[in-house]
Amino acid sequence: MMEITKLDGTDERLYPLVGPLVMNPKVLKQNNNYPFRTSESYTWYIAREEKRVVGFVPLEQKKNGYVINNYYIEGKAAPVLEALLKQIAEDTAGSLPLYAIALLDDADVFEGQAFVVEKKWTRYVRMRKD
Repeated sequence: MMEITKLDGTDERLYPLVGPLVMNPKVLKQNNNYPFRTSESYTWYIAREEKRVVGFVPLEQKKNGYVINNYYIEGKAAPVLEALLKQIAEDTAGSLPLYAIALLDDADVFEGQAFVVEKKWTRYVRMRKD
């Protein structure tokens, strides 16, 4: 059974959970070698199965909305991404808009969670959920 943990971007429990992944060359390659960042303005949503991290989404709060700018899903498992997006949508509902810069390959999963395409690039798509 999957469990989703929500941690502030500077929570001391964050690093032991995601540190081995965010430094892993295979994970970075899946993220097109874009580094993962965190600060006080981030909330991390971490999916675990039997205490093993199977995905995470760092969510940044900005003045004009919440932004998903990168994420990791083991094996690109759509159900894991869907569960994380549902939790994020539930937590941000009724407040600021939710934006995502998603991998083009994952656009259908985001669209399934009521995100709408705003712009497409070669590898990414900018999406919005009101």
